[in-house]
Amino acid sequence: MTEKRGPGGPIGFALSLVRILRGRPRIPTSLRSNQALGVILNRRSVRRFTQEEIPDEAFAAILEAGRLAPSTVNLQTWSFATFTLDAWQATLGGQIPFGARRAVTILADTNRVRRVLEAFRETPLVEHTVAVMNASIAAMNMTAAAEALGLSSVMLSDTGRSGLLDLDYLRERLALPDHVVPIMTVVFGYPGAGRPPMPPKLPLEAICFEGRYRETDPAVMEAWMAQMAAGYKASHPRSSLDAQLAHYTSKIGAAEAALRRMILAEEDDARPPSEAPL
Repeated sequence: MTEKRGPGGPIGFALSLVRILRGRPRIPTSLRSNQALGVILNRRSVRRFTQEEIPDEAFAAILEAGRLAPSTVNLQTWSFATFTLDAWQATLGGQIPFGARRAVTILADTNRVRRVLEAFRETPLVEHTVAVMNASIAAMNMTAAAEALGLSSVMLSDTGRSGLLDLDYLRERLALPDHVVPIMTVVFGYPGAGRPPMPPKLPLEAICFEGRYRETDPAVMEAWMAQMAAGYKASHPRSSLDAQLAHYTSKIGAAEAALRRMILAEEDDARPPSEAPL
């Protein structure tokens, strides 16, 4: 995979890091005292947690936030596989990534509603899209609730074989029926270091438009990719953004085949043994 990274060299790298460190949410002055808005806009993904246990009532409140999330026609097309340290060890092996204390695997689940509704049976792509959309909103609700309780979180799509890139593995380990698709795992804990800087975000004018769609300025995209590469290198000195993208690319084919089997009922008898479920 080849990506444009914008201006290279030490100066370009340093400038990209400076831009990252200067990044701040755009909060109007009149709204800066709003606590709920602050929780949402100042949330950061954390990859280092303390060993302090999460109180049961706090974790219950996080799950309740997921349960009460909005969904299409209130279909609630989600399920949550929850993990303590012991449950993770017994089900997936090892420790919860990054030293987190609790975890929730978010599942796009239409198995339940199929028992009482016929609406999506002939439209599998719409069914899956609706389920993923709803489950993702529930996941975001959980992360916001965690922030409000002084906890932090990070969403995993691959680390610990816990998300979309390891579908067959998770289906086997979690004994998932048809029409239940794991999309991500969110891990929770008390932050073990200072709040990370805001990751490179595209400016509002690059993603927002009125009326007809507007293409983003290529220079804006190149500057963003340069910041992405610099930020990754600064936090992972022995790796690079390209190396991480290559790792994802190596798993995407198997994930695509698994989704086609799960959603479109396509056969995949030619799957290499290395890509078969463990």
